[in-house]
Amino acid sequence: MPTPSPSARITLSTSRTLGLVAIASGQEYHKAAHALHEAGFSRLPNGAFVAPLADAHAARATASALVHHAHEHSAAITTSSRPHLGDVGTEIATRLPGTWSAELQIYSHPLWQEDLWPMLWEAGAMRQAVEDHRVPFASVLKNGSGTELLLIERPDHHDGYLLGALTDREQEDAHDDPTAPGSIVLPADPGLAARAVTDTFLPAYHRALHHQDLNNVLTALERIREEHRALQAIKDSGRYSDGVPLGDYRLIAGMERDFADHAWLSFRDVLEHAPVLLARCRPTATPWPQDAAALTRLREALANSQDAWNQWNNLSNELYSLPQALPAHAWSQIRGQLGMAVRPAIETWLADSEPFERQARAAVPGGPAALAAPSPRQLTTRPTPTPGDAAPRR
Repeated sequence: MPTPSPSARITLSTSRTLGLVAIASGQEYHKAAHALHEAGFSRLPNGAFVAPLADAHAARATASALVHHAHEHSAAITTSSRPHLGDVGTEIATRLPGTWSAELQIYSHPLWQEDLWPMLWEAGAMRQAVEDHRVPFASVLKNGSGTELLLIERPDHHDGYLLGALTDREQEDAHDDPTAPGSIVLPADPGLAARAVTDTFLPAYHRALHHQDLNNVLTALERIREEHRALQAIKDSGRYSDGVPLGDYRLIAGMERDFADHAWLSFRDVLEHAPVLLARCRPTATPWPQDAAALTRLREALANSQDAWNQWNNLSNELYSLPQALPAHAWSQIRGQLGMAVRPAIETWLADSEPFERQARAAVPGGPAALAAPSPRQLTTRPTPTPGDAAPRR
């Protein structure tokens, strides 16, 4: 749990553009906010309070008033030795490759800090810092293409920062995810910090995304293959898995529909994550140039599944906006229809999964050195929840 702190705290730092910046935090952060308001601070839309420093006499009067009102409201005052984190985040963002922005986020109440947990994609120093310390504010760096990074002041140190990855993907416990990128300690100098992010963190982050996408696809194919084999064994033997005769071969049609339903649940991961992996594959640059034909078949299979994928996404978006969800049996019927529609594509992906896997492993961002480096394998995955989803049969 985070280290206990006063129920009302005011943290002060300086900004070249904003002047004196104050952040109210604690279980009774509203007391600190009242003190700041009464001392003449102005509140920004993001929740920070500011007071100008251009006029030295006015700044001293504001500081004196703050001490007085903070005492009245039992709010502790802490003066940071670091520059305003909002400025630091912006200075780092402007030095990163591409177009980045930085947004200061404030977690005044300790419970708000817990909102970071499902978004943190790492199990190292950043997660430990959020678990053991109060983090009343952070800077979130975004590049507009889905990459979001969390920047916080390094706890128990007078300078330096921690940077970690955020994700909007549904995930299991990060401790059980071998693909999660580790956080990185950044120096106080924004230029050096940006260089560390560019040269060290972002390459590791992109490799982690590649590994996670690959694991999602491979695990989905494993689930489909298991059920496909079970269905095929029943069809070949005319018996259930426990050896009992089918009795009526018309039951096979129902089993085919059930397989299509469950297969669609898993094949969605292939449709979502495989295209970017295939786009990176360069068979002629690997020891297996003959895999090019298999990759062509896989791309065609994805293209032939696009209508079903669009139909599913459009239907899901429409029904999420309705007050009542579609009944579970109706969702099952829809999934079964889509699964039957993409059945040839599923068969292709099961048949050519081996060349896909070795080519995707060879295509991990990082260059030819990655050819011999195995990708971490995630043992379990959880499909993105959708109305009416059911757990796949095993």
